[in-house]
Amino acid sequence: MQDRLSTAVDHVERILSTMKIGDMMEILIIAFLVYHIILWIQASRAWYLLKGLAVVGGFWLLAAFFKMHTILWLAENIAPFAVTAIVVVLQPEIRRALEDLGKRNVLTSLIPFDSSRKVDSVFDEKTINEITKACMEMGKAKTGALIVIEHKVPLSDYERTGIDVDGMVTNQLLINIFEHNTPLHDGAVIIRGNRITSATCYLPLTDNMDLGKELGTRHRAGIGISEVTDSLTVIVSEETGRISVAEGGRLDRMNDAEMLKARLRTLLVTPEEEEKGKHRRKGRSKDEK
Repeated sequence: MQDRLSTAVDHVERILSTMKIGDMMEILIIAFLVYHIILWIQASRAWYLLKGLAVVGGFWLLAAFFKMHTILWLAENIAPFAVTAIVVVLQPEIRRALEDLGKRNVLTSLIPFDSSRKVDSVFDEKTINEITKACMEMGKAKTGALIVIEHKVPLSDYERTGIDVDGMVTNQLLINIFEHNTPLHDGAVIIRGNRITSATCYLPLTDNMDLGKELGTRHRAGIGISEVTDSLTVIVSEETGRISVAEGGRLDRMNDAEMLKARLRTLLVTPEEEEKGKHRRKGRSKDEK
């Protein structure tokens, strides 16, 4: 064992002695690119595609281990077309990443001069109280509202359809946004953590034909976004003032403020989840710069 360790150390020393400055710079550049590609994948839908590919790769390895020749033959013939399909599926994300790269100041992305800028990305109890208070007030006044709260799946694609707000979540701000005859009242508000990121956002409508005919576009949009993401959407009916929550393609009626708060608390992150999300939030904050 000791002989193997000394041999490995000698091998590493020989490699380091032959390395030039250019080689070290090349390693650093590759590491930098790989790191930012991983950050980009985590902050986009490519992360879920990558996990799906990992599952497919696991089946392929299983087929190779048990020598399932038919499955291996299919995989070998489909693989070239799969690469093209992946590029087509990720075309919007790839184009957006290249656009962001062109807009970004490379120097400030490498050296964050504005260290005072922090992103409030943790959904907390105060935000829950503010959303609940705003929804109850709008329900009494029969003011329609559509509030989408981001969870793990990024909502950046839908934010771009609206107008940037970037304000702390308060009941006064939410009420003012959805007030009748105001520029921002039409569309959805997107909340990330403790901040309202965008307003007047367009959401996909659900194709579920089993929904009641009494549900309008606002409810169908709330259900639609919950079908394609893991977000939670709070909907206030303009006709009846009733408050509903759409999640996972389901629409549930909220009977009172405590029921709404209990539902919103399901989005609270644990300390372990917060630690895991730090790298993703760091990548987002750099992209926003």
